[in-house]
Order: sequence, then C-alpha cells, then structure tokens
Amino acid sequence: MKRILHLGPGNFFRAHQAWYTHHANDYGNADWQITGVSLKSSTARDSLTPQDCDYTLVINSVADTDYQRISVIDRILVGPEDPQAVIDLIADPATAIVSLTVTEKGYHIDATTGHLNTRNPDIAAELSDGQPRTAIGFLTFGLQKRQQQNADPITIISCDNLSDNGATLKKLVQEFDQEASRSLPGWLGLADWLKKSVTFPGTMVDRITPATTDALRQEVHQKAGWADASPVATELFSEWIIEDSFAAERPAWDQAGAQFVDDVSPFEHRKLRLLNGAHSFLAYAGLYTGHTYVHEAIADTVLRAAVGELMLEATTTLPATMQSDAADYCTELIERFANPALKHELAQIAGDGSQKLPVRVLSTIADRHNKGTASPCASDTIAYWLVFIYQRSAAGADINDPLAKRFAEIQQSSDNRRDKLTAILQTLSPDGSLDQNRILERAETLLDA
Repeated sequence: MKRILHLGPGNFFRAHQAWYTHHANDYGNADWQITGVSLKSSTARDSLTPQDCDYTLVINSVADTDYQRISVIDRILVGPEDPQAVIDLIADPATAIVSLTVTEKGYHIDATTGHLNTRNPDIAAELSDGQPRTAIGFLTFGLQKRQQQNADPITIISCDNLSDNGATLKKLVQEFDQEASRSLPGWLGLADWLKKSVTFPGTMVDRITPATTDALRQEVHQKAGWADASPVATELFSEWIIEDSFAAERPAWDQAGAQFVDDVSPFEHRKLRLLNGAHSFLAYAGLYTGHTYVHEAIADTVLRAAVGELMLEATTTLPATMQSDAADYCTELIERFANPALKHELAQIAGDGSQKLPVRVLSTIADRHNKGTASPCASDTIAYWLVFIYQRSAAGADINDPLAKRFAEIQQSSDNRRDKLTAILQTLSPDGSLDQNRILERAETLLDA
C-alpha cells in the first residue's frame, strides 16, 4: 500500500483528487490510500469516520445523475489535536506524495511582496515555538523530520488555484526553512536536501463542486440507499493537468483521465482567467442583482452578455497555443455554468475575493494594460466586488475573507463613501494597470442605483 497525505480534505478534494485516485487503483501495480488532514476543524473527521471514510460522489450532468461510492480515504486526522502525528506521516517512508487543497489564503502569501507572510500570527508563532499550525508549517516540519530519517524522495502537489502553484509552494517552503534556520534552535536547513529529494509539480485542477446541503444528504439516502453524512455533489466534467515531475511513485492518474505534461502554465492561465474570472464576476454581479446560484446568474441575459465580453478580454492574454480553441472552451464553460442540477451558490464563490481576484482578474487587466488595451469588463468585476465588500461591511455582516478585519476598520475610518471605496480597492495592492477612477465611479453608480 502506498500513501498520499492530503492537507485540506474538503469537498473539492473529494470530488477531484480522491475521485481520480479511487479510479486509478483499477490500474497500475499499487493500491493507493489517502490519509486526510484537517488543519482547523474536526467536521470532516467527525462526519466521515463513522462510515469508514467512504462517501458518495453525486455526479450531475444535464441528462442524469450518477451516484459513486468512493473508498480511498483511510482516515482523517485533525492537525491541531495531534500535530506530531501529521509530521510523522509526512516523514513516513510509505508516504510518497503530499497534496494540498487549502485555498489561496491557506498559503499565507504577503499580497504586497509575494513572499511568505511572516507577520501572520500563525506563521510567526510556528517560527517562535516550533509547533506547526499552517499548511506551510506542517509541510516544512514534516520534511525536516523526513530529512533526519533519510527517508525516500517525496512529491508535494498543490491543487489550489494559485498562479504557478508548484513553484510558489516550493518558494514558500524554502522561505519558511530560511526563517526557521534563524529562529529555531537546532534547526537543520533543508536547502540541499530539497534539491535532491523533493519535487513540487505544477497543476491545474477543474471541477465545479458546490457545498454539501441537507437536501443532498436526503437525495443520497433516497437514491443511493445509505445514510451518508458527507456526500459531495459535482459535475460530469473534470480536468487535471499535472507537470510530469515526480520524485517517486505516483498513482495511475492518467488512466483515470488526468494528463501529465511538461508545462502546465498555458492550461493554468486559461482556467484561472476564463473559468475562475467569470465565476468571480457572476458571484459579485449576480448577488448584486438578486440571484442565488450560478445557473440563475448565467441565465440573466445582461450578465451572460457581460461574461462573454469578459471572456473575450481574458482570451487576448492567453498563450498563443490556447487562443485557437478558446471560443469552444468558453462555450463549454457557459454550458457548465448553466447546469441547474449543481446549485452552486454565488456566496460560496464570493468568499476570499482579496486572495482570488489578483490571479483571476487583475492579471488580465495588467497584461492588457501592458499592451495598451483597456479592460472594461474585468474592471467591472472589481467594481462589483467593491460594492459587495462595502455593503456587507456597512451592514456589519460577516465577510468570508482574510481581510475582513481590515474592511471593518475601513468602514469605521471615514464618513466619506469614496474614501472608503478607495481604501478597499487599495487592499488588492493594485498597480498602475488599474483605471481606479473608472472602477470607483462604476462602484458608486451601482451603489446609487
């Protein structure tokens, strides 16, 4: 048996990487099992353990629904309850791969510098007391022990929507290691060992996965015949592009539909700027216009037309190899968005906008600016986000974003609406590529409507 240790065993992981691994076990010579690690909540462990960590994946196409029982997770650990157990498993020779889906904010990247945010309280505490709390901390402490035990080489795979996610994760681990060498007594540097024993392949992941609801649990009970406390709904479409750079064995993911390639970046740019960028627009513009789900927002003729224009803007920034079939890709995206069976909530997509928008939308604006071209639709996405943050902070409502405290401070800092909107916009660390006046004026027009 070969092990994958996965940090962040949420719905997307269970609809995507776990599904691929489950089906890859039908091929190849190794039986792969996944041990999940929740970095904060015990919810996944508590719901999955009583059912042997099996769960139902509900795959919704427009035509029908397929109920698949996935049996590839052997257990779920909760990092804060027993951090040493997680470190030990990273160091265990049976662990050949560590993978992550911890969302953009889980990497603790300083938005201004692009480096590890050592001012983050959890990162700072790890570097002070040597007790892991974050994904980067657990990884680095685990790799340190693996080096001490002279264990086999290992592959670390980010499956989050970060630009150049493999290289980014490698850089963050290296920076944590450098800081630990300065702050933790007896720390043995990882630099040389990382070069020869660890790889960080880049990936592009794609499968729309809504949150689990009580209605889904009832559906699974009725249709699949068992009381699943933690089913996951997803779409028929799935894509996984993986850089072919592994330090050791890997599952036969390609036999289950994944692709191993030399360069992930063209696929990454296409997905982040077309799918994720359009999703962000629909989230903020759709909530503003009173919609709840993605399929409702894309059925709105005004929003659908705007999404088409946004996609055209983003397409001009793609690598030449991706532009030729971009129109077909966009048509397929619209069809996926329109699937009413998914019930993908706009509020779910709207979370963590300060982390998502730089790679989903600001990158498009910056690339077009460098070519002397404006990006009115991408700019409108930022304006709708401004309105979303302004209205929620003004109402004192919860905002799912790592900068929520900062937004609340901005709301209390001035009586002038334009000043508040400007301060919120500045949290995105925009460069000179943004037409800030246009975005601010558009936001004020929306607020006055």
